[in-house]
Amino acid sequence: MTHQDTTPEAVANKATADSTTSATGSPKAAPAVPAASADPARWGRVDADGTVYVRTSEGERAIGSWQAGDAAEGLALYARKFDDLLTEVELLETRLTTHAGDPKHTLTSARHLHESLADAAVVGDLAALTARVEHLLARAEQAVEDAKHEKERARAEAVARKEALVAEAEQIAHESTQWKSAGDRLREMLEEWKKIRGVDRRTDEQLWRRFSKARDAFSRRRGSHFAELDRQRAAAKARKQELVEEAESLTESTDWGETANRYKQLMAEWKAAGRAPKDSDEALWQRFRAAQDRFFSRRSEAFSERDAEFAANAKLKEELLAEAEQIDPSADLKAAQAQLQRVQERWDEIGKVPRERMRELEGRLRAIADRVRAAADAQWRRTDPEAQARVDQFRDRVEQFETQAEKARAAGDERRAKQAEAQAAQWREWLAAAERAVADR
Repeated sequence: MTHQDTTPEAVANKATADSTTSATGSPKAAPAVPAASADPARWGRVDADGTVYVRTSEGERAIGSWQAGDAAEGLALYARKFDDLLTEVELLETRLTTHAGDPKHTLTSARHLHESLADAAVVGDLAALTARVEHLLARAEQAVEDAKHEKERARAEAVARKEALVAEAEQIAHESTQWKSAGDRLREMLEEWKKIRGVDRRTDEQLWRRFSKARDAFSRRRGSHFAELDRQRAAAKARKQELVEEAESLTESTDWGETANRYKQLMAEWKAAGRAPKDSDEALWQRFRAAQDRFFSRRSEAFSERDAEFAANAKLKEELLAEAEQIDPSADLKAAQAQLQRVQERWDEIGKVPRERMRELEGRLRAIADRVRAAADAQWRRTDPEAQARVDQFRDRVEQFETQAEKARAAGDERRAKQAEAQAAQWREWLAAAERAVADR
């Protein structure tokens, strides 16, 4: 014969469990409660003077007054309030089912709700709602009890986990000579320790003292091993000081590409130097990083200014293109060529534009030049008697601009030299076209 616990607490727990579970052990279904708003008149009424009544198993009970309009509207209002209570019950049931939140809080809310039903100003099936709330109370009480047992089980498990960590730490402290792997493992164990919750304070303190003592013992044995590392760290400190000084000497450089590459090399050398003593490593790093930040901040500002200048140049070239696109070589070819030359000179004087705009803008200018050149080719083909004279004239112009380029380069004016070369190239194209026209006539 098995022993049966007959204490009052055990009997109460069993009664609670029986009220919420079926004979098969599965949870009993909650009593159904019809929504009052579907048919408010079934559960109450509003009399001629506006008093609102709800029908209960003991008879009608006055719950309020409605003077704001049609009696059906008032009855519907109190029915919606009943449905709101039902919704609140369903939310509490869902919280229990999904294990969301503390069961004690759910139980407290259910009790308050149960107490409010006696004089609730609502219209609906209060008997069914009361049965539903009582079913909820039984489930909540069972959930509180289950949570208590789960907490006790979790505590026992947490104590066992910490005892296992203590035993492993004590073994490492007395036996291990694998300093790095053992040190890493102790750090991992410490992180595991921090994550373990639910141990009572007294037990936790006792286990922690053993765990901490083991870690200290390991650290003392390891200390002599790392004495040699101090000399290595001193050398690393000296090397990092050299790197910091070089990094600081480069902060005002304007050789953006070369200096940026050197900073990357310095960073690689910094990492290869190893760790300096803790009290100086961070200070050296802050100086090293500050030097890098200073240079790259200046470079960023310079690039921003350059980008702004290039964007402004692009706008000027767009305005120039708008003017150039009005050139009509069919009306006056010489005037069109002269105007195109002036546009090209101003184009070069404006300067560079953003890289992503170069192809677009240069293409538009090239299309204008092609249109003027095509008109010139057509005219050359039509004006045969003067073709050779033009060939000679264009050849003179090519030589003239080439001479200007040579003089400008000799004088150190590279921009003027490039401009003259560009003009020489343009006249060389026209010369070639003129020569073809002569050859084809």
